[in-house]
Amino acid sequence: MPILDLQKDASESSRTPLSLESKLEDLILYNYQIETCQLSIDIAKIFDDNPLLPGVVLTENNRFFGMLSRRRYLEFITRPYGPELFLKRPLRIFYNLACIEVLVLSGKTKIVVAMQQSLQRSPELFYEPIVVQLDSETHHLLDVHHLLLSHSRIHELTTTLLNEQTQAKLIQTEKMASLGQMVAGVAHEINNPVNFISGNIEYLASYCQNLTQILSVYETEFPQSSAKIEQIKEEADVDFIVSDLPQMITSMKVGVERLKKIVGALRNFSHMDEVTKRPIDIHECLDNTLLILNNRLKNTIAVVKNYGELPPVSCYSGQISQVFTNLISNAIDALTERSNSPLNPDWNPQIEITTSVVTNEEGMGDCLQSAAIYIADNGPGIPLEIQTRIFETFFTTKPVGKGTGLGLAISRQIVVEKHAGQLDFQSESNLGTTFEIRLPLS
Repeated sequence: MPILDLQKDASESSRTPLSLESKLEDLILYNYQIETCQLSIDIAKIFDDNPLLPGVVLTENNRFFGMLSRRRYLEFITRPYGPELFLKRPLRIFYNLACIEVLVLSGKTKIVVAMQQSLQRSPELFYEPIVVQLDSETHHLLDVHHLLLSHSRIHELTTTLLNEQTQAKLIQTEKMASLGQMVAGVAHEINNPVNFISGNIEYLASYCQNLTQILSVYETEFPQSSAKIEQIKEEADVDFIVSDLPQMITSMKVGVERLKKIVGALRNFSHMDEVTKRPIDIHECLDNTLLILNNRLKNTIAVVKNYGELPPVSCYSGQISQVFTNLISNAIDALTERSNSPLNPDWNPQIEITTSVVTNEEGMGDCLQSAAIYIADNGPGIPLEIQTRIFETFFTTKPVGKGTGLGLAISRQIVVEKHAGQLDFQSESNLGTTFEIRLPLS
C-alpha cells in the first residue's frame, strides 16, 4: 500500500525561519510511496485525494526506483487513447515509457545551490519535483513552487543583509574618518607644548649646570658660611639636589622624545583619508603601531622584531597602520585569553614580527617582488572549524560589546583591494597563528 507522509504542512513551513544556510531538509517535503508493481490507475485516486501532492516516489521491493510527477502523469493520461494504454498497466511500464529524468539532491543541499541545479534542467523539466534524499533509504519530494518561494525569501534576506553590511561599513568609515580627524587634532594640540618643552629643555640643562658651577665656586671661595646658610642648605639637601638634577633633566629629555614619537605615531595613524600613496618605512610604521598599543602589551607580552632589509613601500600609510593595529590587537587578545588559562603555568606570551623581501607567486600582477610582513603569536590558534570564516564581514568570536567583526574583513579589503597585495594566515591549535601580509614593490 502507498504511504503518505507530509513531512511539514504549509502552516508549519510559514513559521519555520529561513536563513542563508537553510537546506532542502528544512522545506516542505512529501513522502508518498508506491510500488512499481501496482497499476497506474491507483495513482489517479491518490492525486484526487491529495490535490497538493506534486508526485509520488516509486519504490521496487521497498527501495527507491524513481519519481512520477502529477504533471507528467496527467500529460500522458490525457493523450488520445491514454487511459486505455496506461491505466491498466503496472507503474513500471508507465515509468519506462515516459522516459522521466529525475533530479536527486541530498537533504543537506543548500537552497541556493539546489535552485541553481534546478535551473540547469531543460525547460520542460523545470517544474518537475525534486527528489530529496534524506538518507540512503529515505527519499521525499520537493515541489519546485516551494523551492522558488524559499529562494525568493533567501534573496530578500541576502538583500537585507547586504544593506545592513553596507550601512555598517558606511558607519565604520565615517567613524574612522572622524577618529582620524580627532586624533590629528589631538596630536597637533599635544605637539605644540611638546615642542615648547623640547626646545627649552636644553636651555634648562645649561642654566642648571651654570647655577651648580656658581654654587660650587661660592663654596670654594667662601668655605666659612653663616649659620643661616648652613641651615638652609641642610633643609633643602643641596648635595642631593646637585647630584639628582642632571639625572632628572636626562629623564625629562627621554620622556619628551618618547612623547614626540607617540605624537608622530598618532599623526601617522590619522592619515586615513589619504588620496595618494607615498613611500613609507614599513619598520617605522610597525614601531609606531607597537608604540600606540604599548599600554595593551603591559610589559607581559614579549615582542620580538626580526626586521630584514626593506625598501620604502608605496602605501596609504594610515590604512596600513590600521591593518597592523588590527592584526597585533587580535594577537594580544589571543595571548591574553590563553594567559588567563590555569593550564599554561610555564608559557610565555610572545608576538614575533618578521619582515623580508620575497619573490611573488602568481596572482600579484606584473610586480616581481613584494615586502612580506609576518605577525605571529604563540596563542591558542584559530579553531579549524572557523578558519574559513575569519575574513567574513561581521564574523567574530568575541562576546557582544568586545568586537564588531569588521577588523579582519577591513584589513583584507585594505591589503587586497587598496594595495593589490595578499593577506593570508596559518594557524595550529596550541601553537599560535601567523598572518602574512604581502605588499607589492614597484
